[in-house]
Amino acid sequence: MTQGIEIIDKKTDSKKAPFQKRMFSIFDSPEMSEGEKLYQEGLTTIRDFISPPAIKLTPNTMQVGEVLSRTYFVVAYPRFLSTNWFSPIINIDFSMDTAFFIHPIDTAEILKNLRKSSTQVQSQMSIEAEGGKISDPVLETALQDIESLRTNLQQGTEKFFRFGLYLTVYGADEKELSDKSQLIESILEAQLVYVKPAVMRMDQGFIATRPLASDVLDVASNLNTEPLSTTFPFVSSDLSSNEGILYGINRHNNSLILFDRFKMENANMVVFAKSGAGKSYTVKLEVLRSMMFGASVIIIDPENEYKHLCDAVGGTFLKISLSSDVHLNPFDLPTNIGDENSADVFRNSIASLIGLLHLMLGSITPEEDSIIDRAIRETYAMRDILESTDFSKLTSASFPTMSDLYAVLENMEGAESLAARLERYTEGIFGGFLNKQTNIETANQLVVFNIRDLEEELRPIAMYIILQFIWNEIRAHMKKRIIVVDEAWIMMQHEDAASFIFGIAKRCRKYYTGLTTITQDIGDFNVSRYGKPIITNSSMQLLLRQSPSSIDLVAETFYLTDHEKFLLLESNVGEGIFFAGAKHAAIKIIASYSEDQIITSDPKQLLEIEQAKADFDAGR
Repeated sequence: MTQGIEIIDKKTDSKKAPFQKRMFSIFDSPEMSEGEKLYQEGLTTIRDFISPPAIKLTPNTMQVGEVLSRTYFVVAYPRFLSTNWFSPIINIDFSMDTAFFIHPIDTAEILKNLRKSSTQVQSQMSIEAEGGKISDPVLETALQDIESLRTNLQQGTEKFFRFGLYLTVYGADEKELSDKSQLIESILEAQLVYVKPAVMRMDQGFIATRPLASDVLDVASNLNTEPLSTTFPFVSSDLSSNEGILYGINRHNNSLILFDRFKMENANMVVFAKSGAGKSYTVKLEVLRSMMFGASVIIIDPENEYKHLCDAVGGTFLKISLSSDVHLNPFDLPTNIGDENSADVFRNSIASLIGLLHLMLGSITPEEDSIIDRAIRETYAMRDILESTDFSKLTSASFPTMSDLYAVLENMEGAESLAARLERYTEGIFGGFLNKQTNIETANQLVVFNIRDLEEELRPIAMYIILQFIWNEIRAHMKKRIIVVDEAWIMMQHEDAASFIFGIAKRCRKYYTGLTTITQDIGDFNVSRYGKPIITNSSMQLLLRQSPSSIDLVAETFYLTDHEKFLLLESNVGEGIFFAGAKHAAIKIIASYSEDQIITSDPKQLLEIEQAKADFDAGR
């Protein structure tokens, strides 16, 4: 390759036209020796590095190195173009180069042509009318369009342009290139936009779609300002706000997905994914980043997945089991109710207790429901707690326990069966679980309730009691909070528990709190009539990789397209679809190295971290 030097015309002292330049090599300079020429020719330049090894042209493709390309140009548009009609192409999930060339045309010249066209159309309409023919709607429409465009051009509200739209598609082989080409053609033709390949001009098409502003292909259509504006390209699936935390990368366009869940209609979120798809990892990442912005977090952890995170940030880890010294009393009442009516708070607490007893005792008849209601009121009355009591003066020791309720039921007529069934939670095998006064504090920024060591039968009961305790805390001390309920399907299997969690989802917004529910199978979640309402009452939803058995139900629940269904089936760990209000986009969850070390759930990685910590302590 040689470097050319431009020749200046001495007579006019101006550059000649670009295509008339005489070029010669600097190596032809008489002052340069033969050795210096050889030396200069042997130097490697940047152009040598970036140039492909070879270029092969065929009538229908151009091969650059090992990559095949094909360029299309648009030849026809429909009468009307809707806004964002080009967005399916912009958001398509493979690499492609697009070039727009907009050539302004002199308005005066166009007005002359439009006047001539209007005269021709009117003349044709007059001839047909004189011949007794009925009016032709095609001619009438054409005349209306011409006159409307003339008016807009004369008033200066519209301009006229020649518009060239070129698309270059790439593929590793002929099949991949053909598949992508057919997809492009079908998407555009569905909108009555027709394209053709630049046959025998693939090299010119390739150059036209480089960032060189060189329209060597020169295939354009006439468009005025209004339809031209619909081709504005920056309409990709943007899902971000000006503040909040980073949730991940937008897989459509590599932009950042930033959101503050507390700035939306409500701060609730649901997460659905199959086992191993990264749902707990994602939620832990959100928890960690939310804590950096001052949010307090309370987590119900059924599988001990949050202990490492809790230890890393100095949180409070509360292990609840039959032998644990951590106790929660379901008879607790909120001690600070603000402007709420104490009678309403008292009745709501009794209703929650009745729901809990339904979980504990199994099938309850309407008569037994009435007995339980009366027994709970009498149990509170034994401790001088009534609807009119000032709850702010009460302490943990002021409230009754399950043993007090058992004693009341034993002495009530018709309550023998209820007392017998309740006995195992007071005197029996489950006696130490929920039969003592509350002895915990939740002042820490992160609090984790771990229920891994509880029997399967007790897990929904424990989750209910923990949520009831959290709900009392939310109402007593308002602050920015996130409540995380992992494996929420456990509660959704029981009507009363599902109703309780739905009640929290509806009301927690008023207390500056967001509820996050996580589950593996949407079928288990939707088994309750409260499942769908909880989803619709969540402004944010995250779908990660799904199993083939549940994908149809997921698609039906979230109104997914076939393309989005396949995306969820083929997603890698930490990839899926993120919904925020009415918008959604494909997302990839990415954590930094330091964050990954804190939130990882990989047993192998956790073991390596523990071993490194042990080695460090031993060395110190």
